[in-house]
Amino acid sequence: MLPMRRTPLLAFLIFTIPVVAQTSAQASVQTVQTDQSWTLGESTLTYHMSHPIHEVDGISRGARGKGVCHAEQCDFLVAATVKSFDSGDSNRDLHMLQVTRGAEFPIVSVRFRLPQASLSQPMLDCDLEVQFAGNTAHYTHVIFHQTMDGTAHRITGTIPSTLTDFKIQAPTFLTVPIKNEIPVRVDMTWHPS
Repeated sequence: MLPMRRTPLLAFLIFTIPVVAQTSAQASVQTVQTDQSWTLGESTLTYHMSHPIHEVDGISRGARGKGVCHAEQCDFLVAATVKSFDSGDSNRDLHMLQVTRGAEFPIVSVRFRLPQASLSQPMLDCDLEVQFAGNTAHYTHVIFHQTMDGTAHRITGTIPSTLTDFKIQAPTFLTVPIKNEIPVRVDMTWHPS
């Protein structure tokens, strides 16, 4: 038989070890629950080109995207093929592929990182890394608007890109070059996966 002074210590250990183990297991589950994946559903990316004689929009609905959240940070990647942009004029689209070296660099991609807590906010302040035409441009503090419908997150905004950001020589029409600004409007819906 155990001496009396060891019995309370033994009883304390018998009851505390399972409680500590359960608390530790719950903490592990909470950490795993913060990890999250996102998939891009519907998307429309629209570049706008301006010339003194006419305005042109090229639209892509073929973007793909993935997001992964870990340790309260989320990393996102969105990519589309350059040839998926359609301006409504096949000759113009072919020329755009030539000017942007679309055969050599067929993908335009955007990477950005957000704090996971911002995914519930109506506005997202993003720093973007855009790869296009064999060059990389960085844009800071690009504001996107976010609306939520159930688990779907709709993101809209504009990337303020220019031809010189990607070292693209401005195409000309009737010897007059297009404007340097080629903003890209973004409208996409993300879903947790």
